[in-house]
Amino acid sequence: MRTSLRRDLKAALKARDRVSITALRSALAAIENAEALPADHLRRTTENEHVAGAAAGVGATEAERRQLTDTELHAIVEKEAHDRSAAAGEYERLGRHDRAESLRSEADVLSRYLG
Repeated sequence: MRTSLRRDLKAALKARDRVSITALRSALAAIENAEALPADHLRRTTENEHVAGAAAGVGATEAERRQLTDTELHAIVEKEAHDRSAAAGEYERLGRHDRAESLRSEADVLSRYLG
């Protein structure tokens, strides 16, 4: 799914499709965030006398990332689409029909990856 999202983002950028660009970037960012390890899992050393617990050495700032399953990827994209639909309903209720329509369009873009 991630490969499809990235490929389609590249096509959307070339086509200057703002709705697709926004939706795809957001979904990819959500995936990247989900892959990040919690801060307590990062490697730390206490060798630096100026900063307690500072990371030191080659590769000290690099951390392995979680490997998400297809089910987890699907759930993330589904949540992104659902959040947009819910927000669109709220904007509609507030009379912001233009913003509601934009969010519904973004949700439609993401829904294509759920089928």
